[in-house]
Amino acid sequence: MSTTTVDKLTAQEIIELSRKHTISEWAAQGAVDPLPIERAEGIYLYAADGKRYIDFNSQLMSVNIGHSDKRVIKAMQEQAERLCYVAPSFMTTEPRARLGAKLAELCPGDIDVFFFTNGGAESVENAFKIARAYTGRAKIMSRYRSYHGATAAAMAATGEPRSWAQAPLPGMIHFPDWYHGVDREQDSAEVALRNLEEIIMLEGPQTIAAIILESVTGTNGILIPPDGYMQGVRALCDKHGIVMIADEVMSGFGRTGEWFAINHWKVVPDLMTIAKGITSSYIPLGAVGMRRKIADFFKDKMFPGGLTYSSHALACATALATIAVYEEDGLIERTKRMGKVMGELMADLAKRHPSVGAVRNLGLFGVIELIRDRETRQPMAPFNGAAPEMAALGKFFRQEGLFTIVRWNYFFTNPPLIITEEQLRDAFKIIDRGLEITDKAVA
Repeated sequence: MSTTTVDKLTAQEIIELSRKHTISEWAAQGAVDPLPIERAEGIYLYAADGKRYIDFNSQLMSVNIGHSDKRVIKAMQEQAERLCYVAPSFMTTEPRARLGAKLAELCPGDIDVFFFTNGGAESVENAFKIARAYTGRAKIMSRYRSYHGATAAAMAATGEPRSWAQAPLPGMIHFPDWYHGVDREQDSAEVALRNLEEIIMLEGPQTIAAIILESVTGTNGILIPPDGYMQGVRALCDKHGIVMIADEVMSGFGRTGEWFAINHWKVVPDLMTIAKGITSSYIPLGAVGMRRKIADFFKDKMFPGGLTYSSHALACATALATIAVYEEDGLIERTKRMGKVMGELMADLAKRHPSVGAVRNLGLFGVIELIRDRETRQPMAPFNGAAPEMAALGKFFRQEGLFTIVRWNYFFTNPPLIITEEQLRDAFKIIDRGLEITDKAVA
């Protein structure tokens, strides 16, 4: 046994080695300046230099139960000691069996069969395969202002600038929703649905396999659909024999104050993609949930997908422990309560800061949009663009110990669901001071 002692890296050494030998996502590598995080607990991150940060975005809207929950870590350790992996095509495990049954209890309607993946993008990829096999059709419809993942088909379905540089795939059709930006009036559900049906008819409904929608749009601005919109999409899918896919990768597992955001509108999709909050990102796992009629289609037909790490025993055990935390700690109901507090804090900022153009939240899924002109409602930064004021705001948050994502003319308010009211108010005090920077830019 080796007795060699490995010297601990300094914060600067961690940064330098990471920048030299690894790639950071969605960034020009020369501009990357990562935080060297050493440990995390609850809602807090601790850098290698000792500085503490409030994790106000739950990392990538995924660490829903907070960091380093001992119950989940213990379950992971116990499962690792027994069994980590078996071939999913030929064997199964108790965690896999129990997780499928548990998800069947939680998911809406008759979604009670699951194909397990390694994350959100793989869930989306496999949802497309399932929809195409089930319908015998090829086209996939998705919205602009959507993000569905960075793999080939998921990125082709994505309707925002990160997909522009990728090779387009045939049969991927984008359509607008009800939202047109902070500087323009949004459409009603009726108008948005009428526009959608027109595109369906122009494309040929008999050629469309599926429509995929984030139940609440995440990365592109926490866009909450108006009442009637999701019900209308469900009706259009039923009318034309199209599979409805609800992308719950980001909005699922309590984030909006329901187990899944689609539940707010009492709609049952045909397929549902999940990931992130299923394990609170303690370990990678995703899934495609499907209604019984779709699952039964594959009883005598080959299922069109497979993954080496599908139904990974360690990941399934982690998910079961994570779901138990949601239930034991009452995090779904807690999120409803704390979401109301956060909404009040956001509304207060909107009243007092001229640079705040819009605030939106559903549960602890929130965003604050900034403008530079109260009359024209010109965004503080253009679509897919930057502004020095937004950069300064992001720098201020980092200096003051608040981690969140600042993007274009908005930033997110998506803390772990365990956050207390006192901690929430502490975070908003930092935001309140930061907005003085952007207020100075308002005409």
